Amino acid sequence: MEFSVQTANPAKAETACLVVPVFKDSGLLPTVAKLDDASERLIGQLLERGDFDAALGNVQMVPFAPGLGAERILLVGLGEREKCQEAAFIKAFDAAMAALVKLPIDEASLVFSDVPLADCDTAWKARKIMEAAERAIYRFDQFKSSPAPVPSLAKLTLMASDAESIPQIKQGAFIGNAIGQGISLTRTLGNLPGNVCTPSYLADQAEQLGRESKGALEVEILDEEALEALGAGSLLSVGRGSKEPSRLIVMKYQGAEKAEDAPHVLIGKGITFDTGGISLKPGEGMDEMKFDMCGAASVFGTVKAVLEIKPKLNLVFIVAAAENMPDGHATKPGDIIKTLKGLTVEVLNTDAEGRLVLCDALTYAERFTPASVVDIATLTGAVIVGLGHHATGLLSNDDDLALDLLDAGEAAWDRAWHLPLWDEYQEQLESNFADLANIGGRPAGTITAACFLSRFADHFPWAHLDIAGTAWHSGKQKGATGRPVGLLTQYLLDRETDAQVENSDG
Repeated sequence: MEFSVQTANPAKAETACLVVPVFKDSGLLPTVAKLDDASERLIGQLLERGDFDAALGNVQMVPFAPGLGAERILLVGLGEREKCQEAAFIKAFDAAMAALVKLPIDEASLVFSDVPLADCDTAWKARKIMEAAERAIYRFDQFKSSPAPVPSLAKLTLMASDAESIPQIKQGAFIGNAIGQGISLTRTLGNLPGNVCTPSYLADQAEQLGRESKGALEVEILDEEALEALGAGSLLSVGRGSKEPSRLIVMKYQGAEKAEDAPHVLIGKGITFDTGGISLKPGEGMDEMKFDMCGAASVFGTVKAVLEIKPKLNLVFIVAAAENMPDGHATKPGDIIKTLKGLTVEVLNTDAEGRLVLCDALTYAERFTPASVVDIATLTGAVIVGLGHHATGLLSNDDDLALDLLDAGEAAWDRAWHLPLWDEYQEQLESNFADLANIGGRPAGTITAACFLSRFADHFPWAHLDIAGTAWHSGKQKGATGRPVGLLTQYLLDRETDAQVENSDG
């Protein structure tokens, strides 16, 4: 989505549609009051007569705007002023964007900067508006014989209240646009069916990103022969029952001023379809197991955002991709496999396969001597029981890293919740026959899954994001959400800021 920033009087702005936010229970915002005066109190009268209910997320298009330069105005309700926090702002402008893309217009302007949010600056608001725009224009209809018409909306003008705020708005909109495009890529990869989005397809997507990056992204694909030679027996064990070959996908971005700066590493679980293997899942809802690669998809989306933003950091992105299927070659419950680290694992449940591909990817990450490692995975149903569909589960062996991720989640409004990783939970992974088992029983399933991964993350600060509850929606609105691209991108931007502060101090 294209965008521009203007400081012109919004009453005189010549635009196909002007988006005007209003509260339900208080006076008009200062900018909106000026619009009201210029339009002979059009907005005030609509509210006073009850012709528009400014409840949160309500919208109403007014097809004329006397006294204004706009051809039409779109009123959007902010709800009650005292309840106007980040979630309300996002909901209101999501509703506005959803209405805009239905109109026969190619551009629109928005009044937004004086919407009061206690802890959010103008850059944050501009960023969220651009993310909302990308959400609104997103379509996944390539498999429909008669897809809906593509929205004509192509450009937004963000109205600044003063010249001083223009740089902030531009930067926020730029970041939001990049993250929005990354989220769209993540959603598309997640929504693709398992017969299209295979481990090889993900490898092809990585190579395409590399080509499009004009040298900014170096891509290496490890096939099954290379993984065998490496000793990645755990990752390979998951794909044994599938005709689709497994892959380890490695993407490197060198943006720091010093090539030797330790990179930050993101690792994504890429199980492109999960039947559960020999420990077969129930048939109901199994179609949604195409979403079991949403951790990998979020890594790809973050790569796309990074390539647009170009932070001054060194980064490594790793995707462990496999398809978990049952056949005569498939790993069986009770089998013992050897990991890249050298530890042996008794596979008590072949449906706990995500940790088996991630553990080898974590060991592989050691070679980069990373500053931090974050893995992202749709790992456990237990996290949905514990946190529902609002918060991503976060576990870490480093409290500072955990706090950094929590802060990034708050800033991006893509929030996580910190769960314990105490040594007492490790006992549940004991095996009579191998170094450890791949499951720890029903109690604390999300935590014991992270305990398993922690055994392979003992050489660097590491965190695990369990996105099983946040990566996709079920039911009528079934589809990938694009989370946690916002959190991950913000985390990396924060690390860039930290590096700049360190360099200036040094």
